[in-house]
Amino acid sequence: MIPETLFMSQHDQLLWGSVVLSACALIHVGLLAGMIEALAHIGRWVKNRNRMVRTTTVVGAAFVMIVSSHTVQVWLWAAVLLYMDAFEYLYDALYFSLVTYTTVGYGDVVLPVEFRVFGAFGGVTGILCFGISTAFLVSLINKLLPKSLE
Repeated sequence: MIPETLFMSQHDQLLWGSVVLSACALIHVGLLAGMIEALAHIGRWVKNRNRMVRTTTVVGAAFVMIVSSHTVQVWLWAAVLLYMDAFEYLYDALYFSLVTYTTVGYGDVVLPVEFRVFGAFGGVTGILCFGISTAFLVSLINKLLPKSLE
């Protein structure tokens, strides 16, 4: 049962969902921007290797960094849900956050009615951040492709 002080109206859910979504967007875009210099450094480190090693190393590093960013965001959603007493256990909050963020949404763990609009913002966050990640990886791969393949 949710204490009366933590009840969220639809307006509150829209507001706080937007706040957490915005925080995740800033985290994701900030980490992607920070990745550019790190990937350039890695690219210089493998510059004299063959194309397959260069591409695998740079794209692999970008992939690890992107997955790390998504992981931070899932943990953020779980922490906020726990803080709001939407879930009693970290496992449930983390599981719900992950399946919502990835838009898998199994439906075996659901939020109380008082948090459902707020929780849907987790899915919106995932869709937007996965889209940005995909664009980043496509751009990176295009940059790494030899001119003869363009």
